[in-house]
Amino acid sequence: MDGLLREYLPILMFLGVAIAIAAAMLVASLVAARQRPDPEKLSAYECGFEAFGDARRQFDVRFYLVAILFIIFDLEVAFLFPWAITLADTGAYGFWSMMVFLAVLTLGFVYEWKMGALEWE
Repeated sequence: MDGLLREYLPILMFLGVAIAIAAAMLVASLVAARQRPDPEKLSAYECGFEAFGDARRQFDVRFYLVAILFIIFDLEVAFLFPWAITLADTGAYGFWSMMVFLAVLTLGFVYEWKMGALEWE
């Protein structure tokens, strides 16, 4: 058990050095930098004018739907690259498996489109 714990010593040393360097940089920035922000720097900034609403208001659900659609099609592309590289090795089974995968994603996209998830008012 003692030998096993000894193997983690380089990791602990690395973490200790990293924490020490981060702390030194924070202290150095506090010591070296001027810490007198003016009112303009402390003011809220939103497109050049004062904020007109609460920053904690709820987002529209459509924002999340578009984000989910982006993630889905981003993952689709992430699956297509390795599939295209190994297509010769996977054969007909790999080809038709990917076609079923793409068909399911296409049906989901058509459903979202028909339900109006991509419409923005």
